[in-house]
Amino acid sequence: MQQLPLIAGADDARTLDALFINAPLRDYTLRPRTNDYTLPVLGMAYIATYAQSQGFNVGLLDAEAHGLGIEEAARIVNEATPRWAAMNLLAPTYEMSAKLATLLNPGIALMVGGHHAKAMPDRVLNDPRMRSLRALVLGEGELRVTALLEDERNRRTLPGVMWRDPLLGTRATGIADPKASAALLSPNIDTLPYINRAFLPQDPCQAAPTATDRRLASRGSRFATAARTGHMEANIVGSRGCPYNCTFCGAAVTANPDVTIRVRSPENIIGELDQLHDEYGVTAFRFVDDLFLGVGRVIDEQMAAFTRNRIGERYVWDATGRINVLNRLSEADLDRLVANGLREVALGIESGSDRILAAMDKRIDAAMTERVARRLVAHGIGVKGYFILGFPGETQEDLDATVQHIRNLWDISDLHTGDVRASVFEFRPYPGTPVWQTLTDAGYEPDTLLAYGDVDLTSDGAHESMRQRDEFNFSVGIPFGDIPLQRIRSTLAMLTREQHERNHSGQEVSA
Repeated sequence: MQQLPLIAGADDARTLDALFINAPLRDYTLRPRTNDYTLPVLGMAYIATYAQSQGFNVGLLDAEAHGLGIEEAARIVNEATPRWAAMNLLAPTYEMSAKLATLLNPGIALMVGGHHAKAMPDRVLNDPRMRSLRALVLGEGELRVTALLEDERNRRTLPGVMWRDPLLGTRATGIADPKASAALLSPNIDTLPYINRAFLPQDPCQAAPTATDRRLASRGSRFATAARTGHMEANIVGSRGCPYNCTFCGAAVTANPDVTIRVRSPENIIGELDQLHDEYGVTAFRFVDDLFLGVGRVIDEQMAAFTRNRIGERYVWDATGRINVLNRLSEADLDRLVANGLREVALGIESGSDRILAAMDKRIDAAMTERVARRLVAHGIGVKGYFILGFPGETQEDLDATVQHIRNLWDISDLHTGDVRASVFEFRPYPGTPVWQTLTDAGYEPDTLLAYGDVDLTSDGAHESMRQRDEFNFSVGIPFGDIPLQRIRSTLAMLTREQHERNHSGQEVSA
């Protein structure tokens, strides 16, 4: 991997107003990471870009992407001497973030945000390791973080900003003008500047060629070079918010009543595609938001614009999708997606058991998934399916149904031009999600549910397929159903090995 500056995007000749820090999932001093790529922190980069556009000198330290140890990350922050350190708190990385916070120089003010801060603000504010915490920002942070950089005293009039009163020891919250609150909490995403990719050490990146790239090239596509060397790829967000309520997901609508669901205009999205192509030579994009292929109206509006701008002749792209929405598309709709450059759809399939799918509130069943997958791969569209093993209440029969479901999907893909890839995970609960409430109501203690630890699946046969998964292999060490954890993990390892073998029998290699 190319060696890049560890603090990205900052002007070294100026005082650093803020350093945004993505904490590592584990302390890589103890065991070096095996990944050579991790997903970019687009949300943090949006905030950094907006602050920069307002004249502030900010940088981003992605300790996870660089595989840093906690002490090394703290040393880098302290040597940079920013006025503010800003952390994105996620449940699996919270302990790493808190340990890092204890090592920061007391003169550096700390602000935090992210899913964990939003789900458990009082727990964070009361954590003695967060002694320098001056602002906890709930929700989207572009405008309010920038206001804090202007003057810490602004927190008193900012909605959704909390801190611990140093004299009274009580929680304090900003009191805002109701007329200004909506714009501060849910900014117009079409007016935000495009992400400055200088903040992201691994995005855009040169990606390995995929089976779909090779298929397109065999048809005489202008992307023939990609069949040999791969595309320059970038990740992109087309919307914010999700209208669905999958019980395990931090984006569930009931967990985010403050979020206004918004979709970027097609023109705004296409402008960013073209900007990334012109500046970095990007020809492949991955839409990582929930709605790009998750609402029929959005699909129709975006594809009409893609057709007008001949996107399929210039780029390829992947996106997340909703199975129940794709199930309603016509053959003509699928043809239009292919013509506009769709290469692969990532689907939250989660289980092959209809009983578990109902408990997850997925609004699908296994038969629908197989029907949608068959139609997609018949059109040459790849499918990446995500699966959860060990969901609360899962039985051996449910687990067996998921294993069979994955193998059915592989069999379907073997008969068509599109590929099916399975990415399998062990269930872990996240605070703020509907299933978290179910588990705590059932008597599980929050401290127990928050005891995330990394799991080295390479010990299960030391197979190469278990590597490149550092950011995914973690657990709270609790069996939430009838199946022992070791059986869940051995099943996970078995399926991952089988997918690895399929990848190397002529399909692409991907984490």
